[in-house]
Amino acid sequence: MSSWPIGVFASVDAGLGVHLDVAKELGIPTVQVHSPHAATRTKEAATQFLGQCQAAGITITCVFGGFEGESYADIPTTVRTVGLVPASTRAARAQEMKEISDFTKLLGCGAVGMHIGFVPSDRKSEDYLALLHTTRDLLDHVAKNGQNLHLETGQETAEHLLEFIHDVDRANLFINFDPANMILYGTGNPIEALKKIGHLVRSVHCKDAKWAAESIRGQEWGSEVALGEGDVGMETYLQTLKAIGYQGPLTIEREIAHDRERQRKDIGTAAALLQKLRAQIL
Repeated sequence: MSSWPIGVFASVDAGLGVHLDVAKELGIPTVQVHSPHAATRTKEAATQFLGQCQAAGITITCVFGGFEGESYADIPTTVRTVGLVPASTRAARAQEMKEISDFTKLLGCGAVGMHIGFVPSDRKSEDYLALLHTTRDLLDHVAKNGQNLHLETGQETAEHLLEFIHDVDRANLFINFDPANMILYGTGNPIEALKKIGHLVRSVHCKDAKWAAESIRGQEWGSEVALGEGDVGMETYLQTLKAIGYQGPLTIEREIAHDRERQRKDIGTAAALLQKLRAQIL
């Protein structure tokens, strides 16, 4: 596969991401996939979906986990409900991620991804230490399947994410870098963050956003916009990816599943923009 193949975030049946036919129609050669519901994480479903991908000339590059009960309604709700951080659901969700890893193996894919949630800031707290234990256990299972785990950026500063990965101390823990999330969550300048954590980036999202007003940044969401219309700076983003030596897919994510027609249009426009910038930069 050549450097920087275009990708899109797609789904099997869970509703997040575009349907595979969008990627096929737009001629997009790679997909990250949102894992299907538990009832359809079967060998038969994997064989069928893999066959559809192969028929369309599409390579699966990462499978993302998500959980019932997660809500991104606002930042405080996200803190309470997302990822492995909430203690009440941690064990069950870690087990589900292991099952998603097993399903990913059936798809022949070497990477699973997730939002781990808002990692506690106190590195000596019981919550932080318990999260470390659970994450290590999950990573050991993922390693047995010959896979890496990619944590998606956004909920931590670059510095705290590096601290957490250092403390977990597993060789198969890496980063899925999403520049827009840094803006949406108000956790730092995405280009500066990418320079700091670039050595751990193994997959990326191409998504754009506008900052919230400075007075509410980090307390209320910024706003996601079509690629090229926000504050990330796509040309600078790709130039920085080149500088850190990243050669993997440029995976478009456009999170407006409520408006499928606009989503399809924006993804097509994003693919054209990325192809233009790729030709200029590489």
